[in-house]
Amino acid sequence: MQIGSFQLDEPVPELRNPHVIASLRPWVDAGSVGTLSLGRLERHMNARDLGSLESPGRYFDFTRYRPVMYNVEGQRQMTVPNTILRYGVGPASHDFIFLHMLEPHSFAEEYIESIVEVLKHFNIARYCRVGGMYDAVPHTRPLLVMGNLNGEPLTVDGVSRGRNRAYQGPTSIMNIVGEKITASDIENMTLMVRLPQYVQLDEDRTGAARLLEVLSSVYDLPDELGTSRRGVRQYERVSAEIERNPGVQTLVSKLEADYDARMENAAQEQGAQEETPETSLTLPPLVEEFLRGLGSESRGDGDSQDSER
Repeated sequence: MQIGSFQLDEPVPELRNPHVIASLRPWVDAGSVGTLSLGRLERHMNARDLGSLESPGRYFDFTRYRPVMYNVEGQRQMTVPNTILRYGVGPASHDFIFLHMLEPHSFAEEYIESIVEVLKHFNIARYCRVGGMYDAVPHTRPLLVMGNLNGEPLTVDGVSRGRNRAYQGPTSIMNIVGEKITASDIENMTLMVRLPQYVQLDEDRTGAARLLEVLSSVYDLPDELGTSRRGVRQYERVSAEIERNPGVQTLVSKLEADYDARMENAAQEQGAQEETPETSLTLPPLVEEFLRGLGSESRGDGDSQDSER
């Protein structure tokens, strides 16, 4: 079935009150936490392919998103970057559509309209975009997850309150998807985990686990989805490296003190209208370079992709 620029696989399933969980690369997918979270949810629900763009080259520059060659039983195959949809049967009264979006390089308006058209076809009840961004937070404390529903702070276990920043600056054209969803009276949710800016891992397993912990709370999914042995080992390795440098230890202690103060203020103001003011800590360039090097070293963890718990 053709819907907009998407080709859906036949037979097209009938989904129960579907909720969309979407990730967007590369704009708000720091540490690949959105991509990793969708992947684990798909494995948990034995998700099936639903469809993809018929001609992805119309929207993506393949010199920037590179195709990948690989071998299967001695045969060379190639995957082409694409925006894909999969679906899974949910445990409650609704099913899930998993939407893996790529930032477009051209014809963005047409691309967005096609996505919205597909979602409306399935009569979705909620669009939830998940991802991660870097912040001045320590890796030694529970990672913060900021969330909102229809523009209002989300009151769910695991979602931090306050620190509602009035951001101004460059953004993703894909935010228009959420605006169009809201205009159609469909619930629009965002969950964003804040990662330590000094540990920039290609795959931050702790960040993904934290995001899945919140999603499990929202959707009453198994608690084990929000655990990751590999993530624990990644951050333990960073801590071990930091212990060798007293100057960096001092810096992390300042981040911890800032974090603890935020949490104390948030607890005191719980239920009040006023939000905790935004604070940040600027890292010296040489320290940032050192700590990012730690992140690069931590990428060498050789566990398999499915070795999460």
